[in-house]
Amino acid sequence: MKKIKVFSLLLVLYAVLLYCESSRIVSFVQDLGLESAAYAEISEPTRSDEYISMAVCALLQEAHISEHELDEEIAHRMVSGFLKSLDPQKLYFYRQDVDTIQGFEKQVPNWLRKGNINLAYVIFKTYLNRLDERVAMMEAALDKPMDFTLDETMKIKPEVLDYPKTRAEAEERVRLRVKYDMLLLQVDDQKAAKKTSETEAEKDVSADGAQNGTAKAADGTAAAEKETPKTPEEKFQANREKLRKRYSSFRKRMHQMDGEELLEFYLTSMTNSYDPHSSYMSPSTLENFNITMSLELQGIGATLTSEDGYVTVKRLVPGGPAEKEGSLKINDKICGVAQGDDGAMEDVVDMKLDDVVKKIRGKADTVVRLEVIPADGSATKVIRIVRSNIELKDSEAKGVVFEAGKKADGTPYKIGVINLPSFYLDMQANHLFGKGKSSTQDVKRILDDFNAQGVEAVVLDLRNNGGGSLQESISLTGLFIDHGCVVQVKDSAGKSRAYRDFQSGVAWNGPLVVVINKLSASASEILAGAIQDYGRGLIIGDKTTHGKGTVQTVEYLSRRLLGTDSTKLGALKVTIQQFYRPLGDSTQNRGVNSDIEIPAITTHMDLGEADLDYSLEFDQIEAQEIEKWTAGPDPAMIQALAARSADRVKANEEFGKLGKKIDFYCRIKDREEVTLNLEKFMAERADVLTDEEEELEEALTDEANEIERDFYMDEVLNIMTDYIGELKKAGK
Repeated sequence: MKKIKVFSLLLVLYAVLLYCESSRIVSFVQDLGLESAAYAEISEPTRSDEYISMAVCALLQEAHISEHELDEEIAHRMVSGFLKSLDPQKLYFYRQDVDTIQGFEKQVPNWLRKGNINLAYVIFKTYLNRLDERVAMMEAALDKPMDFTLDETMKIKPEVLDYPKTRAEAEERVRLRVKYDMLLLQVDDQKAAKKTSETEAEKDVSADGAQNGTAKAADGTAAAEKETPKTPEEKFQANREKLRKRYSSFRKRMHQMDGEELLEFYLTSMTNSYDPHSSYMSPSTLENFNITMSLELQGIGATLTSEDGYVTVKRLVPGGPAEKEGSLKINDKICGVAQGDDGAMEDVVDMKLDDVVKKIRGKADTVVRLEVIPADGSATKVIRIVRSNIELKDSEAKGVVFEAGKKADGTPYKIGVINLPSFYLDMQANHLFGKGKSSTQDVKRILDDFNAQGVEAVVLDLRNNGGGSLQESISLTGLFIDHGCVVQVKDSAGKSRAYRDFQSGVAWNGPLVVVINKLSASASEILAGAIQDYGRGLIIGDKTTHGKGTVQTVEYLSRRLLGTDSTKLGALKVTIQQFYRPLGDSTQNRGVNSDIEIPAITTHMDLGEADLDYSLEFDQIEAQEIEKWTAGPDPAMIQALAARSADRVKANEEFGKLGKKIDFYCRIKDREEVTLNLEKFMAERADVLTDEEEELEEALTDEANEIERDFYMDEVLNIMTDYIGELKKAGK
């Protein structure tokens, strides 16, 4: 309590001393070539913004594990990071803009301590001016002829790019960028044509040989009725309009950014200068964070996206109010929202997605009415939906039993597979009375069901699991080890503490495989590292996990300033500790290495902690005494299993196709420039008409959490059945 009072007193003193260095800012604006009238249009930071900025600065100094001062080095990282977040391809700002902005870095620490964030507004206003200028250039470039037979190239690696120095240089860069975007759309056309061809081929070899009737488009209309472009020129014109809408839509979205979002952008650029996982969460972001951890929200149960100014339905939550009502469909466009049965319908076309979501969300048992343009082309209609509490079951642990391999009697093994998307925990619920969501409780329930079904082995799939609750990682690991240290944690003072599973007994004592990839991070790495240190099971998948070995805490700013738990001021997520495996190795930067590697595109992507700016270093502390699992794998067993897996992968046709994609990705990922010659552009994609990063993003943002038995999972099951055989052979 005394600490909070001192902290609050310091902020009051800061507020008394607060002053705006207006002469410097005005001079800065003039140096950038902006007229004072344009600057006057910039929204002013609020008093709340000032207090939030001061609080974030003070908390970072007080709590961050690095104990790094808010100095010129942090200011340089921060300004560079803010510019990078706005203009990663160095397309919008001029070199002179950046030089002038960076000339103010020495003043940034002092400004931040006083709550002065005027620089963020000036930089962003400059960005919007340059964005308007570039979009006009893009539209002009779209209206001009494009010659794709020329041997032109475009630099695509930001590290080898500089900001344009002149308008002519900016126009040339924009021209090349538009040409590149057109080429990508032509690749999309080829993908679509290839997919259509494969679909038609499947129809031709149908078992009954009968005609399948008129082909239907995704929205249910006859394909012949759709006005799809036929000739190359028609396709080119359609792509031209698609890009025009894309550029205009992006410009519109950036102009809609409000003060809350800008503050989050700016302060997170500062917190990311300490490490990649410290961030300021605005009230909206904090609300979404709490929903993610609790797996529960109040609303209609629809995942929405923004496309060309319209909020579009991407997915309906199974069992949610919208799905139960039945009228709202995938790809429907929402153009109006009204509250209750009598509220006025508000036009939401071109409104920010977050603002529309806020209007649609609401308390359970209240009514929201949506004006919708149906995807099937029928007349606009109004849909009445009663909001309710929605459990996000697609984001919780799921289990399924597969049959694989053969036992001595010829019957297959029963292998239980658990997919765990995150280590979730409703932090505001009372778990002593069984309330709230918990990943440990859900996995325990699945394991109990597996035991009842006579399952002979368990696969825990942690691919793409970015972590979550530290408490959950410890308790969930305890389902597989009897007792002992699960993770060690060290603070900024160098003091370490072992966190143990004190619960005797296990929920599963049979063969265990944990599947990981480069996106398995934090709590996933705690579990995988403990399983490996104890020799409790096999770790298989990508070469290594993500490498996030740090612990964050969430500090509600209102709690520190006002003594309340309100989300209205947002929160600081700050790195306060580093965690270590039971035997003393940090997972930081290095991650947890798999015992058996299975080929995957993610292994080759720059997705790890070591690829992030300002990540903390790997180190070690003293090992804990632990009791190894006697029935686990030994090095010779792992080597034999890995050799058999490699032979299967080499002979597998699907892994062969994946290998081609990996080779293609590795060839292009580190290149500094790309050809803009159509023939050459298509030739290098001839074998692999796919965009691996785009497919990966779609997989990660797809909230459906079904366990699929594809060729990858088949190899996981093959390794497991081999593992069972080796354990039996060794008498374990």
